[in-house]
Amino acid sequence: MGIDLSLIWAVIIIFGIMMYVVMDGFDLGVGILFPFVPGRSDRDVMMNTVAPVWDGNETWLVLGGAGLFAAFPMAYAVVLSALYLPIILMLMGLIFRGVAFEFRFKASERRQHIWDKAFIGGSLTATFFQGVVLGAFISGLPVEGRAFAGGAWDWLTPFSLFCGLALIVAYALLGCTWLMMRTGGELQKRMHDLGVPLVWAVLAVTGIVSLWTPLTHPDIAERWFSLPNLFWFMPVPILVLLCAFGLLRAIRRYASFTPFLLTLALIFLGYSGLGISLWPNIIPPSVSIWDAAAPPQSQGFTLVGALLIIPLILMYTAWSYYVFRGKVSAEDGYH
Repeated sequence: MGIDLSLIWAVIIIFGIMMYVVMDGFDLGVGILFPFVPGRSDRDVMMNTVAPVWDGNETWLVLGGAGLFAAFPMAYAVVLSALYLPIILMLMGLIFRGVAFEFRFKASERRQHIWDKAFIGGSLTATFFQGVVLGAFISGLPVEGRAFAGGAWDWLTPFSLFCGLALIVAYALLGCTWLMMRTGGELQKRMHDLGVPLVWAVLAVTGIVSLWTPLTHPDIAERWFSLPNLFWFMPVPILVLLCAFGLLRAIRRYASFTPFLLTLALIFLGYSGLGISLWPNIIPPSVSIWDAAAPPQSQGFTLVGALLIIPLILMYTAWSYYVFRGKVSAEDGYH
């Protein structure tokens, strides 16, 4: 029995996207929370918690896209053809954020508000269109003859737009709990005050998406609610409720680290639910990872490079977070 290169590449891409959602999620969340913190000094602290690591976080997005192109070129062609507009808008949001990071600290006090707005707008735009892409992907992409067979605006649906709003709420909670862990004093207290309503908002949007998806996609409903699948997958929603309960308790007792860890668990459980709903289709509703795979020779050749570079990325990421660990105060600068 040979090695299933398509399965290995699917795991690599799933891992890369999960790492991106977790790592870029909290720094996008910091930008989303900027309007709730008007003080200049507090905003400086918020940006300084992510300034040393934000660009490295986006490495995982590049890895996911490059892996999709290398291992599943059909999926890459179909997904980009179907979602070209929201992906471009997402990338424009990320560009505005990157520019804001560099120019905000160099701008005069009179013009700093311009880069604050760019940071907020870029964070909201990038997050919203990531959610739209996710919602459109879940809804399915029509394929004929190994090419996208839909229209340029098929992604623009109530479900995909709601997924965009839902991801804004989720990233806001992730950024909020990150700031609980990395800041102190009045800013940390403000994040704890914001945390409780954000948890309830995340539960609400998660519940709506979890009901909306099977109601509009019978194949997903069949996967979740048929026996014995129901018993196998029931731990996922139960663990979501337990994590949310623990998160509310941790926030109310003003814990620093526990809320962030529990929020990561919630994100992972949501990601697991998505995987359960779609696996093994890389182009929902019917194109599997094996149908969209590149030739084994191509997958094997690029896998060598991936297995060399991924450990280096992990080591660099771990080292950067270790170097910039601890609380950030108003006296800490950005270099």
